[in-house]
Amino acid sequence: MQKILVARPIFPDVIERLKQYFDVDWNNGDALPAGELARRLADKDGALTAGDPIGAAVLAAAPKLRVVANMAVGYNNFDMAAFNAANVLGTNTPDVLNETTADFGWALMMATARRITESEHFLRAGKWQKWAYDMMLGADVYGSTLGIVGMGRIGQAIARRARGFNMRVVYHNRSRVAPEIEAELNAEYRTKEALLREADHVVLVLPYTADNHHTIGAAEFALMKPTATLTNIARGGIVDDAALAEALRERRIAAAGLDVFEGEPSVNPALLTVPNVVLTPHIASASEATRRAMANLAADNLIAALGAGPRAGQPPSPINPAVMGKARS
Repeated sequence: MQKILVARPIFPDVIERLKQYFDVDWNNGDALPAGELARRLADKDGALTAGDPIGAAVLAAAPKLRVVANMAVGYNNFDMAAFNAANVLGTNTPDVLNETTADFGWALMMATARRITESEHFLRAGKWQKWAYDMMLGADVYGSTLGIVGMGRIGQAIARRARGFNMRVVYHNRSRVAPEIEAELNAEYRTKEALLREADHVVLVLPYTADNHHTIGAAEFALMKPTATLTNIARGGIVDDAALAEALRERRIAAAGLDVFEGEPSVNPALLTVPNVVLTPHIASASEATRRAMANLAADNLIAALGAGPRAGQPPSPINPAVMGKARS
């Protein structure tokens, strides 16, 4: 029987499903240190991960490994050059989390614009003593301009929600989306710089790559309106968190909502000292139905890629399908 490692805690019923096909080594505890991860992968044919870093050294220590299924859309934890060189397949879980993540991005943007977290802290601290015309004044969302950086599946889902708020939508993407999609979403393409100047609310939904590192930093905050908000539901590292904390402290932008951070689960301490930021622990896809769909899609990929189940040899969402059918190198 082929052997797999499930590197993180997931739903027990998904583990039982995998046991129908494989000898399963399940880490039902904290994330494995790199050395322990490599040791436990040494005799494995496949793995299911959730953000665990897999690079050349780990792959070299696991000569039988043929597929790693990531329980996430983003796969910046995979060194894809190393995967391709070793003919190891990587898979991810697109689509099943689009709407849930868009919902959360919208909620985070609204909470940021209307100072929800700051207001709750104010109330809990016993500071609310009277009504005041200028107490916790925030920014309107309805009728404002929404700037979306990254117009993929989730970015488009966010843009669709903007119609109900009568928002003007501008977007920036590596390449323009098809004219019919622009028309459907009533979205106008902008350069990144133009978008930052125009938008009242900027939402980041782009994948993390080396080229996207610190896409938003001090220079970009200088372009934004002092009344603007920034929401990041993409990946840590896309925003320079230190520069963001400074911009928030100096009120160069009004507020930010962050679900992802550089070096998470660590958070830049400066972000914890500014009041005008909403912080959540990478939970944009965290509805039970969606997380179950992600876990099952990761399992589907692993089962199929290792030649089992009804889709044997045809995993639903391969990242680097060109390596399929090639001998492990």
